[in-house]
Amino acid sequence: MILKGSQRSGARALADHLTNERDNDHLTVLEVSGFMADDLHGALAEAYAISKATQCTQFMFSLSLNPPADHIGTEKDFVDAADRAEQVLGLSGQPRAIVMHEKEGRRHAHVVWSRIDTDEMKAINLPHFKNKLRDLSRDLFLDYGWVLPDGLATYGNKSPLNFTLEEWQQAKRQNLDPHEIKQIFRQAWKRCDSQIGFKNALEDRGYFLARGDRRGFVALDVEGNVHSIAKWTGLKVKEVRAKLGSPENLPSVDETSFTIRSRVTGQMREYIAQIKDRQSREFNPLREDHHALKQAHRVERQKLKDGQEKRRIKETKQRSDRLNKGLRGLFDRLTGKAKSIQSQNEYDARHCASRDQRQRDFMVEEQMKERRTLQREFQKLQRKQSDERRFLATNIRRSLNLKLASRRHSRRHEKGLDLAL
Repeated sequence: MILKGSQRSGARALADHLTNERDNDHLTVLEVSGFMADDLHGALAEAYAISKATQCTQFMFSLSLNPPADHIGTEKDFVDAADRAEQVLGLSGQPRAIVMHEKEGRRHAHVVWSRIDTDEMKAINLPHFKNKLRDLSRDLFLDYGWVLPDGLATYGNKSPLNFTLEEWQQAKRQNLDPHEIKQIFRQAWKRCDSQIGFKNALEDRGYFLARGDRRGFVALDVEGNVHSIAKWTGLKVKEVRAKLGSPENLPSVDETSFTIRSRVTGQMREYIAQIKDRQSREFNPLREDHHALKQAHRVERQKLKDGQEKRRIKETKQRSDRLNKGLRGLFDRLTGKAKSIQSQNEYDARHCASRDQRQRDFMVEEQMKERRTLQREFQKLQRKQSDERRFLATNIRRSLNLKLASRRHSRRHEKGLDLAL
């Protein structure tokens, strides 16, 4: 299970993000414990209020738990991982909340702890928490028998297609898959051994190398969006400079943006917009299927939840009725029969809770199989559209080069006429 954690503030923003039903097929607040409030917004607001009595600004620790793509995490999996994480981090006994999200056929969870020790009224220090989470993540993979990803197997060599929240949001604004953008930059990087080669490789895919405002390397797409080379190749700035040298001879972002605007005709921009609009509309049938499936699954889960709650109340009453009251109850306590009945009730309660959990896990697993089948259709269309964009980028580059060559030829012709005159 991949674990990513951070110290943070912003209780309301985090609660809003974790309870965002718009971007998730299903959302479950699995646990809110150690707080006076029993809802997520109230719990995190409570953590913030307590932190005001201290000098701590990052009063929460937020952790995401992501099982491998081929594994469906159960409620028990996430709770066990959270228990182990708080032990290695030194957060045992701290108030916490666990929220599960499901989207795109995958299930992951978020855990939020309050860092404020209310006995000492100070924040719990979390030294080397990234290394501790890395080690725990590796242990979880080994314990579950999952194949270790390269980043955990070697403590390095991270997947070049991992992306940050900022990268995801930038790609989302362009209606692109961030994996696709990263692949473009990584493939261009592998194909070249110099700045010129890298520049040409990027232009083959519709990106133009430029000098960033901080004297770093960036690339602009046809619409003028700026991409950091180091960020999108997954490399360090020193590694980029070692291969590409200095960016001083490259045009600035403003100059490159002006060049792109002058070279891309209105007709070409309209064609690009038409392609993007058509590709967006191609997803409409799948989006409708997704919406219908999501609503059907939510109805099924609510029906199961209501049925289990009704049965729980009935079974609790049955167990309570086993205990005699009055003189018979007193006699049972004296003879030890009441204790035996209580033990049996506790066993039965655990058995019923386990049965209900198995039913929920089974329903989730079956629903996620359906959701993954639909997700494969999304991915199939995404790959088709990615190939179209690659072909479009190649044609745009050829068109721009032909236009530039035509202008150069025209200038040389005019210069020749001037000399002849």
